Amino acid sequence: MKTWILLITAGIACSLASGSLYTDPDSCRGRCHEPYNKQDECHCNTKCEKHRNCCEDYHMHCRKEGFSSSHDSITNEELLSISEQLFKVDHNKAQKSDITINPQHLASSAETKDKEDHSPEPLYTYVNEKLFSKPTYASFIKLLDNYQRMTGRGEVFSAEQLKEQENFLQEVMKTELMKKLYNFLHKKKRYSTQEEFVSDLKEMWFGLYSRGKDEGDSSGFEHVFSGEVKKGKVSGFHNWIRFYLLEKKGLVNYYSHNYDGPWASYPDVLGMQFSWDGYFKEVGSAFIGCSPEFEFGLYTLCFIARPGKMCRLSLGGHQLGIQTYTWTKSTYGNNRQYIATAYVTSS
Repeated sequence: MKTWILLITAGIACSLASGSLYTDPDSCRGRCHEPYNKQDECHCNTKCEKHRNCCEDYHMHCRKEGFSSSHDSITNEELLSISEQLFKVDHNKAQKSDITINPQHLASSAETKDKEDHSPEPLYTYVNEKLFSKPTYASFIKLLDNYQRMTGRGEVFSAEQLKEQENFLQEVMKTELMKKLYNFLHKKKRYSTQEEFVSDLKEMWFGLYSRGKDEGDSSGFEHVFSGEVKKGKVSGFHNWIRFYLLEKKGLVNYYSHNYDGPWASYPDVLGMQFSWDGYFKEVGSAFIGCSPEFEFGLYTLCFIARPGKMCRLSLGGHQLGIQTYTWTKSTYGNNRQYIATAYVTSS
């Protein structure tokens, strides 16, 4: 035992003498303010926040004073405030009379895995489809059939489909909600111009990467809003419009819900179990009745402010969380990371 202690002590002493202990490649311990190196898994320099490629413990080791002391950091309090502002300007959201849902069976935690249909009726009893003629809805819906849901099959877009991506971004940026989000991020020095913001939105959401064997078989938008099937299970699929349209066609079978949010009007939040043309989703959370720009904007906000972490927001006086994950196997631009997924949670 004494021999081992001596060896370990000697090793630490040698490391200290050489200037630093071993540093974990995905940690900022001992790496604060080091020069940018594209070979690194994550980064610890002063620009990593803007490029969303900081190591997860960056603020613990390199900003020990916390978010609030940095002029361009986004504090927890600011997230609560801006989310309430975005909630208030979701002018295209559904009104209470526009949607009637029938949640039926409330599943226990054990029941979410049993793949049993506990609800004989569809989730959506009525949707006022006049909503879908609004520009952001119409441009959003056009995107939903542009994808192959099976991972491992590369996506190939026509010129028309690429134009549909551009049209959607143009339409959402006309809304007060997305303008307010841009202004907030501009003040926090995340973007210098609206053009830079839109360009980054296109890459982070629509840029292709590979979840399977094929190059370019997935994107953040496809995963979150359209949904995918991977290893025989539904993956992603967190959008109420997509769910309604497929349920109407008989391709989605609603089983049960395990969470119903406290909101008395729309948008609300529901955690669901369902089958998509034979493939099961154990828990799929979604905003119900929000506009496309609202969901797109909130997920973007949280991905930029808290990439890969829980993001605490407030909507109509009720707090909720949004969890995002970054795609770490490939990057775009100056080592920026794509959205792997984003979804709403109850905490």
